[in-house]
Amino acid sequence: MTAAVTGPEFSLREIPFSFRGSWFGFSPVIGENTYAQDIHLVSHQTGMHPILRLAPTTDSVVTATPHQLTWDCDPGRIDLAYETTDTVRVRGRGVDLRLLAADLVLTPFSGPYFFRDPRDGSAIFTVYQTGRRYRITLLAGRITEHLGTQELGTTERGIVVTGDWDEWEIAIEEFETARTPYTSPHDFDQVAAAARDDYRHYLDTVAPWRDDRTPAAELAVYVLWSATVGAAGFVTRPAVLMSKHWMDKVWSWDHCFNAIALAEGLPALAWDQFRLPFDHQEATGALPDSVTHSEILYNFVKPPIHGWALRHLPPPPARERSDTYRLLERWTTFWLDARRVPGHELAHYQHGNDSGWDNATTFTPGRVVETADLASFLILQMRTLARLATELSLPGEATHWTQAADRMRDAMLTHLWHDDRFTTRSASSGETWTSSSLLDLMPIVLGEELPHHIQTALAARIKTHLTEYGLATELPTSPHYQDDGYWRGPIWAPSTILIEDGLRRAGQTVLADEVSARFRALCEKSGFAENFDARTGAGLRDRAYTWTASAYLILAAAHIRRT
Repeated sequence: MTAAVTGPEFSLREIPFSFRGSWFGFSPVIGENTYAQDIHLVSHQTGMHPILRLAPTTDSVVTATPHQLTWDCDPGRIDLAYETTDTVRVRGRGVDLRLLAADLVLTPFSGPYFFRDPRDGSAIFTVYQTGRRYRITLLAGRITEHLGTQELGTTERGIVVTGDWDEWEIAIEEFETARTPYTSPHDFDQVAAAARDDYRHYLDTVAPWRDDRTPAAELAVYVLWSATVGAAGFVTRPAVLMSKHWMDKVWSWDHCFNAIALAEGLPALAWDQFRLPFDHQEATGALPDSVTHSEILYNFVKPPIHGWALRHLPPPPARERSDTYRLLERWTTFWLDARRVPGHELAHYQHGNDSGWDNATTFTPGRVVETADLASFLILQMRTLARLATELSLPGEATHWTQAADRMRDAMLTHLWHDDRFTTRSASSGETWTSSSLLDLMPIVLGEELPHHIQTALAARIKTHLTEYGLATELPTSPHYQDDGYWRGPIWAPSTILIEDGLRRAGQTVLADEVSARFRALCEKSGFAENFDARTGAGLRDRAYTWTASAYLILAAAHIRRT
């Protein structure tokens, strides 16, 4: 008997089917905004690469749950489940399956090469794009065709497996160069049951508080569980990728939200999320823009929200407390040394990408700018450094960071607060301007540290960005607003979390509650997209984004505890 279906069903066009620790998944999404007709095995080693096309020989309806993928065919049925992070089992009855290389073209530098291993008769694809091999071992039934064996150039490559109306079964593995012939002591039902139990244990650990008031919690947890990969390549720790679609990286502020969502139930994994970009901190103290399996980018940075994030994480392990302080100190000093004009107290961004709000209208008049959001994050970061220094019995350093935070706060209020709002200042000319971007209101993240009249003014402006579904990143009445304008309109998880937290600490709890409620309802309606249309609530861009799932879990857990 197949393991009982458990957990939420989901569309593979929205969320890939994968397994905690695996570097591949199953999805019709084979590239950025590219959807195939058939389900593909898609690997994320060296980038996002469709490897194998799984095509039942009759029409099918695909159902996905956290532990099992099923093709209901007319007639027949195929089931797939993960046995380990690099091995899946596939079982069918009443329908044949064509397993074909996704790429027809083999050149000396790209594409798949296909052959039969004379040791055990398994079918092997060796693929240039990932530098990995994919082995198919027959466990029951028979293979009726081997297509394109040892052929070069352009051709169809793969197998057709059948059970002649009896059950057939195969194992598919991803590995490097060689491994012993596949064997397993477990039947398919045991494999599926073990996958189900792994997900359920993770679910109960991460979201034990869930109830009928948080109907999207199980799917949010699945998004995190399934997007997790094992340490490999430049990914030095077990990591929650932003997605197992095309946003398959760890960006150096996205990781903070995943760490917070995991912190209570899985503190060690949460700590790995927080620390991963710091494993690649460069000599000046800067964090990379992003890290993935085979690439680290340093051409931009991301905003220094890490001091804020540490306020929401349990204390670092004792053995790492001093290291954490020094790493955060270097990251802060980067901004103070490399991103301040001589004689200026305020640091600057060099492009919207540095802020995480790539194309926000704040940056339209100029991009090398001193902004109040950056000052606010650095103030919080220096406050965190002062606290850590005190805990480490470094009173002189604690005083240094407290005084530095005070100076930056005073400079921000003196130079950037004008006419009841924060302005942006060119780091070169000193010219100032305002915009209708929600980014200009991000200093609410300082919460109780802001003067009361500034808290009130910011809260009033934030309210004008609140649509039925949440906080639009560009004022909806602005001529620059775009429904799918990236940071010029759509609702995003990180801005929601940061602003909700700041409002709450500023005593604006009614508005904070409304921001939380609308975003949670949005996720319950539209899933966990990279961002959302602020007018309709429709999901946009990558549709399985982990910081969105984490934001839901953070807000939902807090809501349950408050009520």
